[in-house]
Amino acid sequence: MEFIIITGMSGAGKSAAINALEDIGFFCVDNMPPQLIEKFVQISENSGDIRKIAFGCDVRSGELFSHLKDAVFALKQASVKCKTLFMTSADEVIKRRYKETRRKHPLYDANGGDIDAAIRAERELLMPICEIADYTLDTAQLSTAGLKEAVLDLVMDKISDSMLVKVMSFGFKHGVPSDADLVFDVRFLANPFYVSELKNKTGLDKQVRDFVMGNADAVRFRDKLDDLIDFLLPRYVAEGKSQLVIAFGCTGGKHRSVTFAEQLSARLESTGFRANVFHRDLGV
Repeated sequence: MEFIIITGMSGAGKSAAINALEDIGFFCVDNMPPQLIEKFVQISENSGDIRKIAFGCDVRSGELFSHLKDAVFALKQASVKCKTLFMTSADEVIKRRYKETRRKHPLYDANGGDIDAAIRAERELLMPICEIADYTLDTAQLSTAGLKEAVLDLVMDKISDSMLVKVMSFGFKHGVPSDADLVFDVRFLANPFYVSELKNKTGLDKQVRDFVMGNADAVRFRDKLDDLIDFLLPRYVAEGKSQLVIAFGCTGGKHRSVTFAEQLSARLESTGFRANVFHRDLGV
């Protein structure tokens, strides 16, 4: 299992970091009291359902936060694979962010309504955990997209892991899926529905796939589509998109669209992208 503890200065972007991890499949728990982390880890290891977990811990926990360093040491002594990400930013940047969001620093009241004093007090409280953090990320010069990319760079082997590609088949007679980012109409290809031995089969069957891809136009379309997808996907990743839905439509959503959805999904996975396939109208 993989565990990440995200902590650091209020206003440094911890929420954005947690959102980025959630987008790539982490189970995220924000504002977790440090004393509960080890117990949560034990529960997770016993359940086996969750493989990647991120904890957000900061001074919102009040006095409980002082135990975070002990919690980190306890996990390491138990040989738990756990990394700590400490996020920080310049005082002026933090002050500006609080002004823009009109939110109150968690230590604002305790420091007499003085934001400068609140930031100084927080830095002092965070010093022990800052010193033992595995990663430190200064977000002062980062945009939201840049912050997300920086966080993902720390936790992933491949940048392509940052985006999930959902490949879908559907039938136009049942309506175009509203969540599709890219829609390709494959009704220009010969329809296996009108071949008696293929009518009751689907694009999951080899006979149907062979029929569809036996058409020279299908092969030419596939090759052009592969070029387009190879061009687009890295650019969507660079823009910080966390999910892309690619939909193929035919008349009923059972033959031609299923063939192309299966084919593209398999190709994406073979090239290192996270992809899954969904056949919306296969059971209709």
